[in-house]
Amino acid sequence: MEKNRLEAFSDGVLAIIITIMVLEMKVPHGADWGALKSVLPVFLSYVLSFIYVGIYWNNHHHLLKACRLVNGGILWANLHLLFWLSLFPFVTGWMGENHFTSLPSALYGAVLLLAAIAYYILQRLIVNEQGGCDSKLARALGKDWKGKLSPLLYAAGIGVSFVRPWIAGCIYVFVAMMWLVPDKRIERVVQE
Repeated sequence: MEKNRLEAFSDGVLAIIITIMVLEMKVPHGADWGALKSVLPVFLSYVLSFIYVGIYWNNHHHLLKACRLVNGGILWANLHLLFWLSLFPFVTGWMGENHFTSLPSALYGAVLLLAAIAYYILQRLIVNEQGGCDSKLARALGKDWKGKLSPLLYAAGIGVSFVRPWIAGCIYVFVAMMWLVPDKRIERVVQE
């Protein structure tokens, strides 16, 4: 099966997710700095989630570029990933509106964790479709330390949310910063 429709559908869903997140931000009532202060948590949660959606879009794009064909398992795994990403607007809004308190921060981390697991499943299915452990894509991914460390950090963030939510927020920011460093491994496979 061709991958073009999968790419187009995924790009559309991610664009809608970003649109919903920005529409959730309300214009402050007032024209001074104090009015902006009241919406700062919502804005900061939006920025973090926008970065996460951008990271997923970028890595998803590279992963699919390295893929020649898709099968039914890959289609369902992709939908599984998009499901968790589609929850970003809800958890982003809830966390921001509640000023990064315990339960919203923990749920935000849980959605990040489940999206990471879904991405890993999609990645494994694509690697298997491309020839398994001996494929160029599998060799390019290598040990994938960022992919393995991220879920552990998300789990730690979920746990620490109930003690010090601000530390959980720092963990989520750290993981996002870790992924902002461009990963050239898959790009090299695509160029070959």
